[in-house]
Amino acid sequence: MRITIAILICAALSFAAGCKPSNLRVAIASEVVELKQQNRQCEDKLKKSQAQVEQLKKQVAVLSEQKSGLKLKSIYNLQSLKITRYTGLYENEAGKKERLIVYIQPIDDEGDVIKAAGSVDVQLWDLNKPEKPLLAQWHIEPTELKKMWVATLITINYRLPFDVGDKIASTKGDLTVKVTFNDYIFGKVFTEQFTIKRD
Repeated sequence: MRITIAILICAALSFAAGCKPSNLRVAIASEVVELKQQNRQCEDKLKKSQAQVEQLKKQVAVLSEQKSGLKLKSIYNLQSLKITRYTGLYENEAGKKERLIVYIQPIDDEGDVIKAAGSVDVQLWDLNKPEKPLLAQWHIEPTELKKMWVATLITINYRLPFDVGDKIASTKGDLTVKVTFNDYIFGKVFTEQFTIKRD
């Protein structure tokens, strides 16, 4: 359709302005090349869209099979949370304890440590203080938490570091760490606490 219109327009112009037949052929050929390029681009976009539709159909089919989460539970069933013995206060280069590192392990029904998706709330308490025993608290979103996963030859866990130098400067006794893990798959909430012994 566009080619026909282009021919008519160019023919009218050539008639009015004395356009040579060779110039008319060049103009039509250029228009044909441009239209072919546009057609190829449209075909490529259509193929990509069709591929995306097929992928979405497959995802819908898989999700529809997961009735009431039964399929998910067969591969992911978080049962508990453990704060490991490596949790504690760590010294800086000057030998001052100013960093709290909390190591946690989400554990499934088989007793295995898994990289569970969720958010974490951490609180640091000095239960020996009669007033304001809560020294600090932090919230970690899932996008941030997944970057804290550490796997070594010795252990596998989430490693959560916090700067606490200014928060524990006036404390002397043992400290208590309380961790709440909010599982984003089934909405389960796990809470554990750990005592940090101090010299």
